[in-house]
Amino acid sequence: HVKINNKINSYFKGFDKNTIELQIALNVGNYFCSNDQLKEINDNNQIALYYSDANGNINEKNNPNGSIEGIAGILNKKMNVLGMMPHPERMIDPALSGEDGSIFFKNLINNLK
Repeated sequence: HVKINNKINSYFKGFDKNTIELQIALNVGNYFCSNDQLKEINDNNQIALYYSDANGNINEKNNPNGSIEGIAGILNKKMNVLGMMPHPERMIDPALSGEDGSIFFKNLINNLK
């Protein structure tokens, strides 16, 4: 699960949920940066997603890859580019995996119209 931290962007604007379930492909890649960079992305509200449990609790137990502060996704300063580790494309079929990925893509498409 990931907790949505920033909804002031096309990816999550109007998103009904505060947490979504997304799969990760590997648990070896993680986000890291310097303390100065971390302060900057926090100050600019660029952290889009944190690893969490289903209730949005962020802690080390719910951080599958050791990403700094449990960061799962960040935005650029213009809030129009999202980089994230989870794979929403793997969660598009309720019968096979879940549908939160479909909800993510539909929301994005609606915000780009």
